[in-house]
Order: sequence, then C-alpha cells, then structure tokens
Amino acid sequence: MKKRVLFAWSSGKDSALALHELKKNPDVEVAALLTTVTEGYDRISMHGVRRNLLSLQAEALGYPLDEVVIPQNCTNEIYEQRMNEAVRKYKDAGVETAAFGDIFLQDVREYREERMNRAGMSCIFPLWGRSTKELSALFCDQGFKAIVVCVDTHALAPEFTGRRYDRSFISDLPAGIDPCGENGEFHTFVYDGPVFTRPVKVTPGEKVLRDNRFSYCDLV
Repeated sequence: MKKRVLFAWSSGKDSALALHELKKNPDVEVAALLTTVTEGYDRISMHGVRRNLLSLQAEALGYPLDEVVIPQNCTNEIYEQRMNEAVRKYKDAGVETAAFGDIFLQDVREYREERMNRAGMSCIFPLWGRSTKELSALFCDQGFKAIVVCVDTHALAPEFTGRRYDRSFISDLPAGIDPCGENGEFHTFVYDGPVFTRPVKVTPGEKVLRDNRFSYCDLV
C-alpha cells in the first residue's frame, strides 16, 4: 500500500524538484498540494502569484489543490491555527506524512517537524542536504522552466525580477547569493517541466516594489 503524502506546495522551483523526487518513488502517492493564499490579494503568500495561476498549475500537475487562506499581515498564531486545521483534516483521512522542499535551513526544518508532529504527522524532505549548486543545474538540465516572481532587494538587485530562472540567471547572481534562493533572496513560479502534463501559459507583467523591499513581477 502506497504512503499518502500531503505536499507543502509553494509554486516554485524547490517544490517542483522535491515533487519530482517523490514521483520517482513507487511507494509514495501525493494526496494533495497545500498552499497558503493571502485573502484580499488572492495571491500566493510570499510569492505573490495570482490565485488563478496557482489553480492552473495544480491542474497541470494533476493533483488536488488545498488553499489555506490567511489574512493580510497575518500573525503567527493565526497562521499556525489555520495550517493546523488543514493538516488535521488530512490526518483524519489517513494521510500521516507531509513533504517539504527545504534544502538546508535547519531552524525551518525543526519548526515544520514540530508543528507537524503536533498534528500527528511525520515529515519528509526529498532535497535535504543536497548541494544547491547541483540542484539549480539539475532544474535546468531536466527541462523545468520558471520565472523569478519576487526578489528581496536587500539581497539582490530588483532587475533580477521577472527574469527566467535559467543558467544565465544563475551565472549572473552575485557572490554569496544562494543559487536556489534558499535564504529568501528570490522566489519563482514554475510553469513547465517533467512533473507537468502541460505547460502553464504565463506572461511577465508589471513590476511593483512593496514594503520598500520586495520587488514583485506580476504574471498574467
């Protein structure tokens, strides 16, 4: 009997690579994709991608999508409450494992494990401990396609916003910037690759600076 897994889906490259790794395991079945969406904005939290594009992405991946809606300026207490409600629903349905695309941030991993354990679920991290340089090259080599949708301008120039995440982008990154953006330097939206049944058609649109720090590229 296959192990059913709830996948914490961000819409970005690390999630896509982690999902690709899970799909190689014949003993694992992805039950659903779980994504936080900010109410009022109708966009993926952190990444700023439109909700309808998230839905199209999930359809192209072939998995059910479960959106956890959180308020603007969400407190950690509210975030944890709503996530816990969502996770327990799957636990009650027999899903006992959650998967994440984290690579090396130990504090983030420990936080996720602690929260999932409270809900009675274990965690798996398909990319954990692997070289981000190798993973970024693997992403490109395997035919994944993504657009950089958010840049932290405290770490990276806003001109990187809206670019394709490819070898050219990676080679242009300044020294000290993780090629997978694991420290939050940038975020991506994946629109095609080996885990997709079809591409998600997107076009880079307007660029906006928010909170005098985060540069977003709207996708339409």
